[in-house]
Amino acid sequence: MQRIAVFCGSRAGRLPIYAEQARALGTELVRRGWGMVYGGGHIGLMGVVADAVLRGGGEVIGVIPQSLVDRELAHRGLTELRVVETMHQRKELMADLADGFIALPGGYGTADETFEILTWAQLGLHHKPVGLLNTAGFFDPLLGWLEQCMSEDFLKPIHRGLLLAAAEPAELLDQLASAQPPAVSPKWIDKEER
Repeated sequence: MQRIAVFCGSRAGRLPIYAEQARALGTELVRRGWGMVYGGGHIGLMGVVADAVLRGGGEVIGVIPQSLVDRELAHRGLTELRVVETMHQRKELMADLADGFIALPGGYGTADETFEILTWAQLGLHHKPVGLLNTAGFFDPLLGWLEQCMSEDFLKPIHRGLLLAAAEPAELLDQLASAQPPAVSPKWIDKEER
């Protein structure tokens, strides 16, 4: 692992532990010598984790659309800031630059980034590990929904295995470092289901 893409909120959330765990993740990335790729903003949990990595002397690459630069949301103290035209280009470049992915608490944007990268894994477009930092049980309802998807046969167990989760940054990074993403078939329908 050289770099982890971090998806997280542009807000800090209600509980102080969200920012505490974001800082802890940044510190742990630096301790391991891993860089960070993220959405390039200076606000919310995005700014918290980026600042933690930078304070520790780590590499932080931000990828941000010009429209958000124009709104003065770009973090100007990064190792590198790459400006793209569209949100899709942002996600594609972040995926190319990363060796794994972590989602912290966030809203629609975090969910969009996380599920797009999981869909790409499900389709076999990449074989990089994906994890949730489940701070204070934030993702418990989502993990329950995934179990419901499996029980109702909308999600195969092998595809459920594409998403790791842990409550502590070091534990999640250990999981990502040792992960062997399952070899999944890009076929949506098994032969016996036709």
